[in-house]
Amino acid sequence: MNPEDFKEGQILLIDKDPGWTSFDVVNKIRRALNTLLGIKKIKVGHSGTLDPLASGLVMIFTGRATKKIEQFQGLDKEYIATIRLGATTPSYDLETKIDRTFPVDHISRQDVLHVLESLKGEQSQIPPLYSAKSVDGVRAYDMARKGLHVELKPVQVTIYELELVELELPVLTLRISCSKGTYIRSLARDIGEKLNSGGHLTALKRTKIGSYSVNDAEKTSEFVKKLKPL
Repeated sequence: MNPEDFKEGQILLIDKDPGWTSFDVVNKIRRALNTLLGIKKIKVGHSGTLDPLASGLVMIFTGRATKKIEQFQGLDKEYIATIRLGATTPSYDLETKIDRTFPVDHISRQDVLHVLESLKGEQSQIPPLYSAKSVDGVRAYDMARKGLHVELKPVQVTIYELELVELELPVLTLRISCSKGTYIRSLARDIGEKLNSGGHLTALKRTKIGSYSVNDAEKTSEFVKKLKPL
């Protein structure tokens, strides 16, 4: 691969593994460009943060293409989400332990479909306490982890599609098409509450950013391998 191509600007589609942060992907690719292609100074960035426990599509920009990041940040997203009903966690996902349990015997498939339909469209969504939202210059998750009470303002988001892929109570799998800024963890919480139960996210994969698909992406390790000389 030609180092000049990355300096001029490349947009890379990466399928992030769970456990990595979006910044981990950026740093891994920057180091690979440094060490394997000898590019000593190069800008590398991404257009949208994906939670460490989530997997899926991350768009990485190199060189002059980093100037385009803002153009891509507003694109709609698509996710495949797995939600467990009947229990909640403070973070609305598996980052924290279950703090409350609820019955699920009263929930039917029709109940789930009715709630999903009610959650479509434009709405105000309260972000998770364990999020990167800034409160008086401090990240909300830093305050939450210290046990401090955090008041987060609702944000306007739009849920375009909310499809039930699979239901095997207490677990449901959804395909979600939504606007930027939508927290799927908060959606899991809302679904649980509307079903008179609880809910938290157990798995999440981002499958699309705008027209870009994870099907066209590659793992970070695969990209790095291509940089290595034969």
